[in-house]
Amino acid sequence: MTRVKNSWIARLLTFERRGDVFVAPNPRSGPGERLFGGLIAAQSLAAAGTTADPDKLPQSLHLYFVRGGSYGVEVELHVERTRDGRSFDTRRVTAVQHGKVILEMIASFHRREESAEWQPPVLPAVTFEEAMPKSPNLGFAERFDIRVTPGDDSVFAVPPFWIRTREPIEDDPLIRACMLTFMSDFGPVPVARPPGMPMGPDAGYAASLDHAVWFHRPFDPHQWHRYEVRPLAHGDARGLVAGSLYTTADVLVASTQQEALWRC
Repeated sequence: MTRVKNSWIARLLTFERRGDVFVAPNPRSGPGERLFGGLIAAQSLAAAGTTADPDKLPQSLHLYFVRGGSYGVEVELHVERTRDGRSFDTRRVTAVQHGKVILEMIASFHRREESAEWQPPVLPAVTFEEAMPKSPNLGFAERFDIRVTPGDDSVFAVPPFWIRTREPIEDDPLIRACMLTFMSDFGPVPVARPPGMPMGPDAGYAASLDHAVWFHRPFDPHQWHRYEVRPLAHGDARGLVAGSLYTTADVLVASTQQEALWRC
């Protein structure tokens, strides 16, 4: 068990609460002009989870990035208790900044059940031994150890890559699910770019449109995980990708999907 209190991610998930409205702190500055999507997604999941039954853990989330957020400005997270059931709780979260909606999320929480455990066999897209350490230009990347494929010479970290936290994180399933959500926004946008478009900050305008995460198994951020993301389709200036997060034993921990806007 990791005995730690007040980690950096936990501090970002500590809210001022007014009923089912949560005021989230945000860093004064960050990489780029827009608030990192993985951060506001993690904060929205944490606010939703705070109102759910403690025995029910994150099962999935589906969200839309409606507007770009700003650093240094508090975000109000309005939680709607859509349903409380025997096995599942459902929540809707609306994130508001400057009086305008920047994110809409639906999240589901599930009480654990005994069942069959299965996943299809998988061959790693990049082994840990062949991956190379890198310090990419990603939001909050200094918080993580990242190892990429040897051919990744971009300023980003293009999946597949290996990732783990550099600092201890609380042994709390909601906080760790929020950490996974935070990390899951690393990588999908570059994979969603149009075929043939060069990689680089001047390649064109890109932004995440929506994002989804399915939580399959417990996540330990201190262990190395391999994040694989593959393109599914591109058209109408939108690219769709699907991601999978695996342990070193090739156990599937989470699945993701994201659609990104790419304008040349």
